[in-house]
Amino acid sequence: MPKISRRAFSCSAAVLLAAPTLARSSIGHVPKTLDHIILGCTELDGGIEFVFRHLGVRAIPGGVHPGAGTKNALLSLGKLRYLEIMAPDPSQPDAADPRNVRTLKRPALVGWAEHRHHLDEFAGVLHAAGVDYVGPVPGSRQRPDGSVLNWKSLPLKEDEHGILPFFIEWGESTVHPSLDSPKGCGIDSLQITTPDPASLEVLRKTLDLDVAVGESKTPRLMAHLRGPAGSLTLQSR
Repeated sequence: MPKISRRAFSCSAAVLLAAPTLARSSIGHVPKTLDHIILGCTELDGGIEFVFRHLGVRAIPGGVHPGAGTKNALLSLGKLRYLEIMAPDPSQPDAADPRNVRTLKRPALVGWAEHRHHLDEFAGVLHAAGVDYVGPVPGSRQRPDGSVLNWKSLPLKEDEHGILPFFIEWGESTVHPSLDSPKGCGIDSLQITTPDPASLEVLRKTLDLDVAVGESKTPRLMAHLRGPAGSLTLQSR
C-alpha cells in the first residue's frame, strides 16, 4: 500500500476546511448519544499524521477488523465519545471493505455510531416502525495489548448514502475506547444534510436521533473537532 504524501494530505486539508457555512452555523450541537465518528483514509499512518497536525493529539493504533479488511487508530473526543481513524489493513488484501476506504481520494467521514442500551429492544422498535435493519450483529476486535473489545451493532439497510448512523451497544466487560485513548480533543458539532430535509426529519424522529438536519445539494455528514493545536472540519466524501 503506497504512502500518502504530506503534500497530498495538505491539499486534502484545504478541501475539508472549506466546508459549507451551514456546518459552522450549527456548531455547538452534538447528539447526546453519539458514540464515535469514523474518518476513513487510504493509509493509517498518514491519517494519524493528518489529524495530529490539525488537532495536536496523536491517535494510537486500536487493532484490526478481521474480515472487514481494515484497521484503526483511536482518539478520545471526551466522555464516551471518540474518533476512529480507519484505513485498509495490508494483511487482509482479499477481504471485503464495506466502507470502501481504499477508494477515497482524501480523508473523509465514512460513518458514525450512536450508543443505545438494550439494542435488541431497540431493534424491536425499528421493526414495529417498518425500518429495515441488520442484526444486532456481534463484533469484536483485539487491541495491540492483547485485550479484546466486544460489542453488538445494528446498521440500517438504508442509511441515506452513509449519513445516518449505525447503533452500537458495548459489552459489559468492555472498557469504552474513549476512556483509554489519547485525550485533549473534543467535538463541537455533528450535522447531516440532504436535498430533502423534510423527509429525513421524519426518519430522524422515528430513529430518535438528536442530530441537526440541514439542506444541501448532495447528502453529507459533517463534524467540527477541536484540539490543542486548532480545529478541523470534516465531511463525508
